[in-house]
Amino acid sequence: MVENTHDRVRHEVRIPDHFRRAHLPECGGDTVYVACSTLGFSKHSLDDALRTIREMRFTKADLAIHAVGPHLTPAEVAADPGRAAQVLKAANLPLAAIHLDTGDVTPPEARLHLRAVSRLARVSATPLLTVPGAAAGADFDAEVYRLTEWVKIAASEGVILTVETHSATITADPLGAAELCRRVPGLFLTLDPSHYQVGAHGAVNYDALFPLVRHTRLRDTGATPEQFQVRIGQGLLEYGRLVSQLEKCRYDRALTVDYRDVADSAFPIEPEVRKLKYLLESLV
Repeated sequence: MVENTHDRVRHEVRIPDHFRRAHLPECGGDTVYVACSTLGFSKHSLDDALRTIREMRFTKADLAIHAVGPHLTPAEVAADPGRAAQVLKAANLPLAAIHLDTGDVTPPEARLHLRAVSRLARVSATPLLTVPGAAAGADFDAEVYRLTEWVKIAASEGVILTVETHSATITADPLGAAELCRRVPGLFLTLDPSHYQVGAHGAVNYDALFPLVRHTRLRDTGATPEQFQVRIGQGLLEYGRLVSQLEKCRYDRALTVDYRDVADSAFPIEPEVRKLKYLLESLV
């Protein structure tokens, strides 16, 4: 695997000690497992995607519920939550997390969809929801207000809310991601390190975010945006180091294989899903 290019790191974020003590609970243990995103099989029906993930012997799935997506949508869950629950029960595959994107709807509709999906998470024994942050450049105080409300909605169903690290959102800067969690009690992060590898400022040091991480999504990534998703071994991500950093924080949740089966992919996705699964399992 290509060596990590630490000499290209341009930013570093530090979380103050007092914030660690006041805001960060201890993680529960050291049981880390490998899950698979349903977006790796977006050309299949949801039933077939979940069956394929199960047949590949993944421990759990990471279910995408997107307004513009190949499988369940938030509107469908809100309209018929019982049917959505039955689909997941029939799949006989536990969920590590749900990746919710409510899309371009009004704030009341988004809250309605969040509540419905949070309830689905509770019914399906899914511990965690991941949502995108506001677009880069958005009003930070307004985003704090929105996510504070969303954390309360998720918590009312016993579900942890995380915001994903993404180069197109307010979490593109690790400082912004840490500040969101500082100002929104109960909010944590879903770490997608690819976005810190090929963001607007080049590779970014995000080590200090590890104590805030409650979910992780992974693929191999090169040095440029055009190399966001590359074959295993052709990118720059150091999985061993990442797992080691998580272990130091007593991370006890999923490592999700998150290769996306997009229309313009330069290579077949399923073999890379398998390879990353075996690689991650060898590390945990």
